[in-house]
Amino acid sequence: MRRLLVLWDIDGTLIDDGGTCGAIYPRAFERLTGRPARHRVATAGRTEPDIMAELFARHGVGPVEPGRVTAELVAQLRRVATELATAGGVLPGALEALRAVGEDGGVVQSVLTGNLRANAALKLRLFGLAESVDLDIGGYGDDARARPALVPVARRRAAGAYGQEFAADTTVLIGDTPRDVQAGRVGGARVIAVASGASSAAELAAAGADTVLPDLRDTAAVLRALRAVRPAERSTR
Repeated sequence: MRRLLVLWDIDGTLIDDGGTCGAIYPRAFERLTGRPARHRVATAGRTEPDIMAELFARHGVGPVEPGRVTAELVAQLRRVATELATAGGVLPGALEALRAVGEDGGVVQSVLTGNLRANAALKLRLFGLAESVDLDIGGYGDDARARPALVPVARRRAAGAYGQEFAADTTVLIGDTPRDVQAGRVGGARVIAVASGASSAAELAAAGADTVLPDLRDTAAVLRALRAVRPAERSTR
């Protein structure tokens, strides 16, 4: 049996950060440049390096050494971890969906997120979700600035870890923004979208999602959606 690689987005799909995490980018900007950020940038569905690159560009700041940016973003999230744990939470049905998908022996699951790997791991640990996914095979903001480029990264890691090539028809991305849908479409994955974030079901369908769910509350619906996009096994006779 060919296994399915399921890649979960984190923010807006599995967790609600309670509005705490958006502040880390202007704070990191100020620490790195010595001046306050006067312009805001959109963050939904983007990688953290991409968010910071736009912040720098909008303020006329030249390139900043990537290692410094990464270190500061990790430090800033750690500073708000207590607030995040209090104000944020697991979205309804997310834990149950992760566990149910994980019980399927034909599925390997991880994350595909714009978060840096350290930040992704921190968020998942804070809310008790880390044990349900294989973080070693995920795709993270450290891996590429463009979100679609993370899909082949995760596919390669999963292939190396599980001894099976994962193609576009055996890879499923589950996310909540049109950028998540685009990442799957361009990067090479089927897409199940959930309207649990700021984007409506209509917007996610228009972006090209294979399936759109209102949220993750109905575990059976999540499993049905995965079965619907799973390729049929070829007969060997």
